[in-house]
Amino acid sequence: MPYERVAFAHNSERQLARLLDFYRVRWQYEPHTFVLEAGPDGSPTWAFSPDFYLPDHDRYLEVTTLNQRLVTRKHRKLRRLRELHPGIDVSLLYQRDYLALLVKYGLEAPSQLESDGGGIVRHHATEPLGLLGLGTLGDADDRRTWAPPAAG
Repeated sequence: MPYERVAFAHNSERQLARLLDFYRVRWQYEPHTFVLEAGPDGSPTWAFSPDFYLPDHDRYLEVTTLNQRLVTRKHRKLRRLRELHPGIDVSLLYQRDYLALLVKYGLEAPSQLESDGGGIVRHHATEPLGLLGLGTLGDADDRRTWAPPAAG
């Protein structure tokens, strides 16, 4: 589903979805909820829904650009998820990783990056999304370029 059709909880999730769409990485937004603890009646008392699932890579991504207190909570949830489901591949995208993606793909236009003369930072589609552990996406014949989203 294109990112424009999803109601994301945070702008950081929307921007990451836009980048994944551009690279033709199939994704699903919060498709699974993992029960981490259940009450005596079996109903969930603690659960975790990673932000993205990348079905072609069988990987979950959780974006955290929030304060340290919330990062600590996410770490606890990830530890518990890994205890219960060691075969599930889930990565936490920290604020520093997210900011590096913003800089690398021109979602922000920092002065140290080259522009095309019109103030738009462009990157070729064959660049790796290494921070996501996806390697190089696209092929040498793919000449699409990434341009930052319009302001607004």
